[in-house]
Amino acid sequence: MSETAAVPTLSFDPPGPQPNPRGSGARDALITFLATPFRARTWKEFAYLIIVFVLGGLAALYLFLAIGVSVYLSLFVIGVPLLAVMLLGGRVWGKVYRVLGAVLLDAALPEPPPFTPRPGLIGWLRSAFTDRTSWRALLFLLVEVLFGLIIGYGVLMIVAITALVAVSPILWATRNTVNVDAQGVPHHSMVQFGDYYLDTWPRVLGFGAVGVLGFFLLPWLFRGVCLPHRLLSRWLLTPTARDHQLAELRESRRVAVDDAAATLRRLERDLHDGTQARLVSIAMMLGRAEERMATGGDAIELITLARTGSKEALAELRELVRGIHPPALELGLEPALETLAARCAIPVELRVLLPVRPSPAIEAIAYFSVAELLTNVVKHAAATRIWVAVLPAGEDGLSVAVRDNGQGGVLQPAELPGEAVAVGGLSGLAQRARSVDGSLFVDSPVGGPTLVTLVLPIAGPR
Repeated sequence: MSETAAVPTLSFDPPGPQPNPRGSGARDALITFLATPFRARTWKEFAYLIIVFVLGGLAALYLFLAIGVSVYLSLFVIGVPLLAVMLLGGRVWGKVYRVLGAVLLDAALPEPPPFTPRPGLIGWLRSAFTDRTSWRALLFLLVEVLFGLIIGYGVLMIVAITALVAVSPILWATRNTVNVDAQGVPHHSMVQFGDYYLDTWPRVLGFGAVGVLGFFLLPWLFRGVCLPHRLLSRWLLTPTARDHQLAELRESRRVAVDDAAATLRRLERDLHDGTQARLVSIAMMLGRAEERMATGGDAIELITLARTGSKEALAELRELVRGIHPPALELGLEPALETLAARCAIPVELRVLLPVRPSPAIEAIAYFSVAELLTNVVKHAAATRIWVAVLPAGEDGLSVAVRDNGQGGVLQPAELPGEAVAVGGLSGLAQRARSVDGSLFVDSPVGGPTLVTLVLPIAGPR
């Protein structure tokens, strides 16, 4: 494992570039150019431009009538709720455009947080007028009137002109269109440029070839025009960074509550089934010993059994406490991890470099995460060696990396490049890391090796 202050990673030497036959690059580019007009993506983008052109007109009507009328009526009391309803209508428009972008542009456009009104009419109105998602959707509509209606109209006109130019030789041959020049000479021509008439087959075919060439260039125009639509939808119709942070905070709170409830249930079960039963048994033994001593009998055996039971009860209580907060953490994270490494059934190489001691909460998360990862490796990885490294990550973070030489293959496809998709027990580690503004990264190709890295803030969540 590399000894560096950055996040520990594995590096694999990529295979060397394969030699390409001479001229294959130009041939592939030509094939791509010729095939692009017939690909599904081109026609989906063209359909998107047609639909948003129509929707742009409807959006302009909505903004002018619905919002304009509502603003006018808001001078009276009845117009205020109507204006709030029209404002929330932006969410409906946003939903329509997100579906279009996902289906026709193959864009990943997640849903924004739902509208959560406050109780009461005043609370509902206040929530409606301060709903950021609705305001952003209306801003999107305003810009879409420009992109969808005006620019869309220009694109559709270019498509129509290109189609007419491409079929112009057929129209020229089937229609007897005559134009007379300034000298009174008739020309069988449908198109002219000043005194230059397209009245011969070479000229007409050359003009038609320009239309055919335009047919192959149109897909690139579609892509260029659809790019602002895709970016605009991503900027204004998807959750903001604040929305993501709020969602993560809610999820972290839910995970913390669930973990606390599960810990309490486990402690209650362990105390009830183990320690409590043993203490009851000790009390019964001491009671019997008291009865024997009262009648002059020998109670040494019962007292010895009670003493042994009390020692076992103390050992069980220590194990319960260790599950809540390991005593080894009192000395620091490094001694605690050394204890874990010594107890692991697979040889572990440990390396810790921490100039500053983390907060107790971060130490506990790092300790239990390493413990769970070591357990997963022993149970599932079929590994023979494990490497654990705790190193600084940036100015105020630390990285906890656990690597093994096992069989790998513990990942599912990631939603975002570099983000780990935690499966099985790793999902709990990811949620635990996010609860303190940390993150989880996994590199586990099939066949191994596997590298799991937790990046945590040293001082805890901000």
